Amino acid sequence: MANEVEEAQPAKPADNRVGRPSFLRRYISQMGIVCVGLAMWLAFVVAAPAVFTNVNIYVAFAQTTPQFGIIAIALTFVIITGEIDLSFPSIMALGTAVFCLLAQGGIAWPLALAAGLGTGALCGWINGTLVAWLNIPSLVITIGTSFLFRGLELVMMDGTGVPLTAQDYPEMHAIFRSQPFGIPIQTIWMVVILILAWFLLNRTRFGAHVFLVGDNPTSARLMGVKSVSVKTRAFMLVGVMATFAGLMTSIYGFYFWPTTGEGFLLNTIASVFLGGTSVFGGTGSVVGTFFAAYIIGAINAGIVSAGINAFYTQLAFGLVIVVSVVLQTLIDRRVRMQSLTGR
Repeated sequence: MANEVEEAQPAKPADNRVGRPSFLRRYISQMGIVCVGLAMWLAFVVAAPAVFTNVNIYVAFAQTTPQFGIIAIALTFVIITGEIDLSFPSIMALGTAVFCLLAQGGIAWPLALAAGLGTGALCGWINGTLVAWLNIPSLVITIGTSFLFRGLELVMMDGTGVPLTAQDYPEMHAIFRSQPFGIPIQTIWMVVILILAWFLLNRTRFGAHVFLVGDNPTSARLMGVKSVSVKTRAFMLVGVMATFAGLMTSIYGFYFWPTTGEGFLLNTIASVFLGGTSVFGGTGSVVGTFFAAYIIGAINAGIVSAGINAFYTQLAFGLVIVVSVVLQTLIDRRVRMQSLTGR
């Protein structure tokens, strides 16, 4: 692996900024989209002040938002490379199912946890290999693997769930459901993962290659960057974080349901695009995704709190995704035009 990284470097490997787009291209769309999201949140504060001025609603956000926000942070890497992963809800269920089966079979929980996370990594490797090595569109292949992983999980579990009580799994509850210093541990995990992801994306060669592969695949190939390896590792990251989130979700609900992960797709993808990551690849920010995930949580609760029918939730998420993509397209065209004209 070390030799592969060294061979993939350009003439000056010490400069991790190689291949990254300009500051303007990286952040202007994120600032615009996040401002739109904040405006929506402020509208909910006005519409339901009793809810959004109460600390309890933010405690609830801190417990539930990381369940999809952690996956969104990892998914940012894949989308920056110019790909998409729609199979992560199924990976959530499959990885958690492996943990439950092994734990029920008497395997020590640390080994069962490692096996579950390893299953997520394997699923990501399958996605990345099929997409990058065989050059199959990620939209198509991850739809297929989504059915594959979900079907495998349902066969393994025979359509039944597993209780995950604090009495039977005290260590897992300490990891995924405690509140150290009164702070929900779910948000602590999300902040830790955000810091690690930010460092990985912005301060490592792998992160520089992620940007380069998404922004200009031809230049990446000429510079010796192995795009197959970069994309595969990005998909593996999503797989591991999806299993992590699946375990967190199941422990939070005290039960593993075979349908775990269903309903997470829109929230997660909306968080990535609302955070300013370009649908075309090459630009993105895990920090933007982090804040956008909480904005999505506010939208979800705000619709209900404002007395609007809950069926409008999906309408709002769809609107967020469409507006985000349209604005990103317009801004990207304007920035590219300015860079060509020199204005």
